[in-house]
Amino acid sequence: MHVTPAVVAEEYEWVRERRGAVVPLVNETRDHLGELFDTDVATIDEEAYLDAVDAVFADGDVAVNVAALVRLLRTLDVEGDYPGFVVDELLGRELAGMVAGNQPLRLLAEATFHVADMRTHGDEGDAAGADDLDAALAAGVQTRLPGWSWQEGESRFTLDLKRE
Repeated sequence: MHVTPAVVAEEYEWVRERRGAVVPLVNETRDHLGELFDTDVATIDEEAYLDAVDAVFADGDVAVNVAALVRLLRTLDVEGDYPGFVVDELLGRELAGMVAGNQPLRLLAEATFHVADMRTHGDEGDAAGADDLDAALAAGVQTRLPGWSWQEGESRFTLDLKRE
């Protein structure tokens, strides 16, 4: 694979075009997690998804890596699928983390990837990595975007470091 600025631009557009599949998966995942943790989690709309994608791809150092993982997952297929199971899970988890951002969001997205992955299945004839790709985008975006009560306001662990 040869990744160029043109490839990054192509994958950016492809990820934006996936909004019709990914946004419902984000909201389904948020609903499921909200039930598990007994909390209400705000839904997102397509505009919020597009804003998140724009933010990820606005950082060129992140964008090149995200584009490479997207392209790999879009084309990843393994005869019999199961031998490739570990590879598409690894790539999906990594992509989810990159989309979410820095720690602790990165780790939360990696964990959420597996929840989202259980909730989606590729269409007949899709490459093995296709459903992992949608799950990764959903997990990363849902983690990156606000909507969880713990994300509201400043952390209670923030120190006041004013020095005289």
